[in-house]
Amino acid sequence: MTIPIPIPADSIKLGFIGAGNMAESIARGVVKSGVVSASRICTAHRSLHRKQAFSSFGVHVFDTNEQVVQDSDVIVFSVKPQIVKEVVSQLRPLLTKQKLLVSVAAGVKLVDLQEWAGHSRFIRVMPNTPAAVGQAASVMSLGETATEEDADLIASLFGAIGKTWRADEKLFDAVTGLSGSGPAYIYLAIEALADGGVAAGLPRDLALGLASQTVLGAAAMAVNTGKHPGQLKDAVASPGGTTIAGIHELEKGGFRGILMNSVVAATNRSREMSKR
Repeated sequence: MTIPIPIPADSIKLGFIGAGNMAESIARGVVKSGVVSASRICTAHRSLHRKQAFSSFGVHVFDTNEQVVQDSDVIVFSVKPQIVKEVVSQLRPLLTKQKLLVSVAAGVKLVDLQEWAGHSRFIRVMPNTPAAVGQAASVMSLGETATEEDADLIASLFGAIGKTWRADEKLFDAVTGLSGSGPAYIYLAIEALADGGVAAGLPRDLALGLASQTVLGAAAMAVNTGKHPGQLKDAVASPGGTTIAGIHELEKGGFRGILMNSVVAATNRSREMSKR
């Protein structure tokens, strides 16, 4: 068996197969953080708009995916799930075992990725859309021959666009249900809070600004203080006060149960889709 050669972080050549928004977010993040210089990143696209998006911050844009693979040590497949098999299979002759492969395609399992690529030095990563603002929640799982050094390298790349965790791939449907779909739940909550502010007499722009910043601040408190959310909630809810009156309404409406059911429903849907 060929032993994978470690890829030095200070000389990594990073290539993206697929030049969409997620690839752009990752590339911008690693360049901004200094993890990889733009001169060592490449992708391919024929659209002038997408070429300009990447070249605007120094990334080289080739005409073909084959050129990207030949020029890269680490190759990130950032294409739509329905075309991953076709794309990986077409590039298989160039995907040597010395290249570290990464997939961010939702619902596409490592066992399939490894079969299509012809080797198992593969890492699957599930980021979410806040990657666009450097606040992604990303979870990764290692293929059969991916090393701890490989894992550290990919953690540093995705750490440039947010926070990363490692988990068994069997948990990825639940990850999809929580962090993958979760931003949409929070957008809905922000919209509802703002509507409540408008109903209470606030101007729309003020209500939306307060709702958004309140969610951002509360999340920062949960992350940075290390306190359980229940503790933080109790600290705001004084006896007989306004907050506990509002919480009482949320509890009567089944707020917690609805959020829990949303995560479970999205998880179950992810399982159904991954079986297709």
